[in-house]
Amino acid sequence: MKLRAWLVCGLVFFASQANAGLLSDDEARKHIDAIEVRVVKLEESAAKLQESINQNAEATKQQTKSILDLQQQIEAINVELRKLRGQYEEFVHLLQDSEKRQKDFYVDLDTRLRRFEVDAAQQPVATESGPAPASAPLMMIDDPVLENRAYEAAFGLYKAKSYPAAITSFQDFQRKFPNSVQLPNVYYLMGESFMNLKDYPSASTAMQTLVEVAPKHAKASEALLTAAKAQEAMEQPLAAKKLLRKLIAQYPDSDAAVKAKERLAVLK
Repeated sequence: MKLRAWLVCGLVFFASQANAGLLSDDEARKHIDAIEVRVVKLEESAAKLQESINQNAEATKQQTKSILDLQQQIEAINVELRKLRGQYEEFVHLLQDSEKRQKDFYVDLDTRLRRFEVDAAQQPVATESGPAPASAPLMMIDDPVLENRAYEAAFGLYKAKSYPAAITSFQDFQRKFPNSVQLPNVYYLMGESFMNLKDYPSASTAMQTLVEVAPKHAKASEALLTAAKAQEAMEQPLAAKKLLRKLIAQYPDSDAAVKAKERLAVLK
């Protein structure tokens, strides 16, 4: 009986030890599985973090490259601006020199023309009653060289936007060279100069004079249109309409006629 009791106790002891061992293995496996899960999650997190780092690094690289490209473009623009600024200053200097030469040329030409006028006026003119007095009327100048120089000087003043001086120069030209082929151009440029100075009556007169003396001139239709604009500026709509209708009738195929029709449609 004692032996059996000892065997039962031994079996119970070994059974309890076996169960304890089994329980420890299960818990260990659970811990291992939990650790493996955590490791996997950590690895995934690390992979995502590394991917994010790589993406940020690539984005930073692209941003750095973009910034460098922008800096290069800005520098190129600055270089181009410096070149353009230098060219602008050079052109301004050349224009100022050109205007000065034109004015000096005009003054010199005017002085020579006046000397020519004085010499011509002092020459006696034979009449039935004897020599003409020293105060004989001014003779017209018939010198193509002086004529071309006078016109170029006046035109240079117009191009330089020295409109008052240009008008005076054109008026002198008109008086000294009344038979010049440049007279239609002189009237047109005078009219434009008057328009720029807002002297609308004089502008309208100059433009209409061009049409009267040279109705087939290339600028005749534009001259009538400008004259009509001058009348509008003077608040003379009836006179403006009359000129516009005249333009359409005389120059129906011109670009100015198209503009005249448009202006007529809005004039009241």
